[in-house]
Amino acid sequence: MVSAHVFITGKVQGVYFRYRTRDEAKKYGVNGWVRNLPDGRVEAFFNGNKENVDKLIAFAGKGPSGAKVIDVDVKWQEHSGKFSDFEVYY
Repeated sequence: MVSAHVFITGKVQGVYFRYRTRDEAKKYGVNGWVRNLPDGRVEAFFNGNKENVDKLIAFAGKGPSGAKVIDVDVKWQEHSGKFSDFEVYY
């Protein structure tokens, strides 16, 4: 099990990025959260098995249709078991 703190840069707000990330996370059984940042980036925390977290990071690298991802910055962390679901924060 791993945790990844992720920052996504580009045209990632106003394109349903958070909701599609939540849908993908649920599909892969990854817990955590996602939110928009005031500077236009999206921030997320993914918690799950390495293979599925990698799949979610790969999704974040392209995003939903309408998104134009420029960069994905991943900071790997010790596994955090404090999340039991995946939330969209506002």
